[in-house]
This record gives sequence, structure tokens and C-alpha cells, in this order.
Amino acid sequence: MRPCVSTLLFILLLVFSNGVYGQDEEENYNRPNSPLKDIKPTPKSLLCPKECTCTQEGVVDCAGVDLKEFPIELPEYTNHLSLQNNQIEEIPPEDLIRLYKLETLNLQNNRLTSRGIPDDLFEQLENLSYLYLANNKLTLAPRFLPNSLISADFAANYITKIYGMTFGHKPNLRSVYLHNNKLTDAGLPDNMFNQSNNVEIIIMSSNFLKYVPRNLPPALYKLHLKNNRLEKIPEGAFGHLLGLRELYLQNNLLSNDGMNNETFGKLNRLEYLDLSSNSLTHVPSGLPRNIVILHLEKNNIRSIADDVLTPVKNLEYLLLHNNRLRARGIHPAAFLGLKKLHTLHMYNNLLEKVPGGLPRRVKTLMLLHNQITGISKDDFNSTYFIEDLNLSYNKIMSSSVHKDAFRKLRLLKTLDMSGNKLKSIPYGLPKNLEILKLKENEIGSIPQDTLAGMSKLKELYLSFNKLKISSIYTGAWAELSNLQLLDLSTNQLTYVPSDLPETLEYLYLQSNRIATLSDSAFESTPNIKGIFLRFNLLTPETVKESAFYGLDKLQVLDIESHLALSKVTKQKKKEAEKEEEEEEEEEEEEEDGKR
Repeated sequence: MRPCVSTLLFILLLVFSNGVYGQDEEENYNRPNSPLKDIKPTPKSLLCPKECTCTQEGVVDCAGVDLKEFPIELPEYTNHLSLQNNQIEEIPPEDLIRLYKLETLNLQNNRLTSRGIPDDLFEQLENLSYLYLANNKLTLAPRFLPNSLISADFAANYITKIYGMTFGHKPNLRSVYLHNNKLTDAGLPDNMFNQSNNVEIIIMSSNFLKYVPRNLPPALYKLHLKNNRLEKIPEGAFGHLLGLRELYLQNNLLSNDGMNNETFGKLNRLEYLDLSSNSLTHVPSGLPRNIVILHLEKNNIRSIADDVLTPVKNLEYLLLHNNRLRARGIHPAAFLGLKKLHTLHMYNNLLEKVPGGLPRRVKTLMLLHNQITGISKDDFNSTYFIEDLNLSYNKIMSSSVHKDAFRKLRLLKTLDMSGNKLKSIPYGLPKNLEILKLKENEIGSIPQDTLAGMSKLKELYLSFNKLKISSIYTGAWAELSNLQLLDLSTNQLTYVPSDLPETLEYLYLQSNRIATLSDSAFESTPNIKGIFLRFNLLTPETVKESAFYGLDKLQVLDIESHLALSKVTKQKKKEAEKEEEEEEEEEEEEEDGKR
């Protein structure tokens, strides 16, 4: 049957339009300045590359499928494209630009180079909001990015230069990630965020910057400049950042000469300031009152004046560890009026005594690794709220601890005095203690009533001392009616202490001189879960199988004698089998009852 003339004419027109006009349209669409650029082509197919997964909503996932080239035949309606964790080295413009609906493009962790990305490649994606290019091999930032951009992540590349239009003129831009690159001051344009006034987050850590970038966006609330080579903060560098809340400047070369009283003065909303690992010799002045967390550790700070911290009324965390502070270098009024300060770290300094004028409401006080030799009666006279006190690894001697030194610490829950020169447990320990650490001292005795009234103690650490059974007063353990963990390892005990509290769950006795285990060794500890007896003088003959009878909750028994272990294991196995048989009998009785 012959086709009619009208049908032939329609077929010829269709072939002509697809073969000629359609080709010209595609070429014009890919041309940057073409008037046809705004014409949105109709998706030609619903094909999806075989390595990828595609949804009708436009989400295409090609992540981690070992792609070496940018995938072709991606659906034109794609709006979210994941290509991270592949080996892509370049992006053909014609394959990307036709994805006119693209909003999110994730290319991080590939092998992209700046040569593989044309200058205007991304600019023509007028809907692109999120661009991820981290962990590639870029040496230059893309010269042009679309005005629609909200977030750009170029971290962990080799970028040395940013262009004026990379991040400029982007009214929607909110976050920029440039950390772990090779940026220098010369590689940044003077106004790199020109007319991008809404940027809130800038991360430029781990580069080679000597100065704070100029003309930072006024809307910033988080700025990371750590791990650079900053020597000085220019006057007014932060003056216009009235909404800045977090400022990270740690691990630079900043000294007190590199800043002045006005450097941070206008940052009235600043809550987090990190100046750690710099070259400061004293606490900088002019700090804003709203700082909540202040990092000053790992500097060379030797003094704290009376007026540098007191204006910071909202301060809660003050970190001053790893400095050169001595007690005499801290003014008695240095912490006056800091009613919200509850955590103070001053460890790894040169303190020869507990500094005076400690913040009255401090709850956590870290004074470990100093040179403190004693604790006087009034050292903690006004710090009623301390809950966690760490005095470990100093030079404190028993004779230098006043019996009333801790009398006001009625809320103290954790006390650590490990690694000192104590020869006995101090008198006057707070009755509310829950954790007491006295390991690595020279303690040879527990004097009468030193543990009296400590009914709330849950954990007691006395390892690496010189304790003998005869040097522990009778009834000492009975005082500790809530004790759950007792560590007496590496002492000089010859047998398991008697009258251990019923609440005990973990008992550490390794590396002592215990030679025998009596039938009643663990009779008072029915709730024990772990017993550690390794490295003693026990032999198969001196370990009584009956010593472990009735310990139904025992989970760990660390003992050198394989025979003893075997005996205990067999006993436990018998008990378990018996219980299993009883359970089966009960189940059978229940089934009979149902019938």
C-alpha cells in the first residue's frame, strides 16, 4: 500500500529538522553567549550509565565505581550528581553543560587537575548551588563560578591562586572551604568576596597565609585560619565582623606584638576564640565579654594580669595548659568576677603551689603535671563547687597535705593524686568522693579511719604502690559500702584482702605476692564480674577450686595457672549445663500444662 503524500511530507520534515536544525540548536546551546542558552532541551531518553543508579527525581549516584572518565548519557533532568571517589581527570564541557538542571555536583576525591576544568565550565550551570571538588589535584581555583552557588568545597588540593570572580558577585554564597591547600597572601585578590556579603563560613586552615585576608564578608559567623603562618593581625581586620561567633587562629606565629587592645574589641558576639599553639607571652587584653570558650594553651604565657580576663563575663571554659605559668605570675584578682567559669585547665605549667584567687564557681580544675609540693589549709577555701580535681603528677608529699585541705569541697566527686610522693592515704578526704585515684605513689599504709565515711566511693585506684596486708587498717574495706572497682595491682600483698565490700564488681590484684587462694577468698563479693590475679605466686596446688564457688556473675578470671582456669571453667560449665537442664524441664512442664 502506497503512503499518502501528506505522510511522506511529514516524514521528510521530521528527518530534516532532526538532522539539520536540531544539530545547530545543540551547538548554539553549548555556546556561552548564545541567545539559545536559556532554551531548556527536552530529555532525549531515560538512560542511565550502567555503573550508576538514577532516580526519576533526578538523583544520579556514580560514587565509588572506579570511573576514569566523566560518564556520558547522563539524564538531562539530573539535578544531583554524585561522582566522588573515582579517578576522573577531566570534565568535557559538552557532557556537563547539557545538565542544565544540576543543583549539586560532587566530584571530591578524584584526580581532577586545573587543566581538566575549563575556566567557564561551571559558570554556565545556572542552577548549581553546591559544588564539591575537595581531594583532587587542582592548582588554581576555577576562574568563574555561577551566581547561584551556595557552598563551594575546594579543600585538600594544591591551590595557589583565587580569582576575583571565583567567589565574588555571589549573593547566595554561604560557605567556602579552602583548607589544606597552598594558598599564600599573593594568591588572594584584595577583595576576594566582592559583593558576596552573605558568606557565613570560611575555612582557610592549613595554608601559607601570613596575614588575615582583607575585606572579609560582614555576615561571617565562623572563620578558620588555623595552621597558617600568621604573624600579625592588621588593625581593623575583624572590626566589621560584628556577627562573628567562632574564630580559630591556633597553630600560627602570633605574638602579643602582633595584636592590640582593639584586635578583638568589636567582636561582641564572639563565643569561641582559639589562640592556642602560638607565641603569646601573656593573656591578650581587649577580649570581648561574650566569649564562652577561650583556648590559650601551648603558648609561652608566663603571667595573667588582674584586668585581662575579668571583663569576659560569660567565660565558661579557660584552657591555659602547656604554658610557663608560675603561681606568682597569676594575679590574685585574675579570675575575679568570672561567675560562669566552670572549667579551668592549667596542667603542664610550672606551678609550685596551688595558685590563689581561683574562680569561685569552678567545677573542673586540672592542675596535673606541675611542680606543686603541698596543699595548704586554705588552697581550696573558696572553691565550694569543685566536682573534678586533678593534682596528679606533681611533687606532693603526705606531710605537706593539711588535714583540712579538702574540708570545703563537699561536692567533689573525682580526686586524682596519682604520680606524687604520698607515703600514705591522706586524712580529710571528702566524703562525697565517687572516684579516688592514688596510683603511682609511695603509699605503704592506709592509716586508721582515712577511708571512714566514704560510703559513696565507687572506684579506688591504688596500683603501683607499696601496700602490704598488715599496713591496711582492719575494717578499711567495710567503710566502702558502694565500691565497685578496686585496683590494688603492683603492690606487696601476700593474699586477697578480706572483708571486701559486697558491691565489688572488679578486683585488680595482678603483680603482687599472692601465693594462695583460700576457700573464702571471694566469699564476701558475690557480685564480682572480673578478677585479675596474673603475675602472682600462685600454682595449681595453691588455687582452691572452691574459692570461685557461688560467683555466678563472674565474667573474667585472669590467672596464670591453666589448671586453675581449667577447674574453674569446668565448674562453670557444669553449673551452666545444670541451669540449662532445669530450664528445659520447666519448659516441658509448661507444655504439659498447656496440653
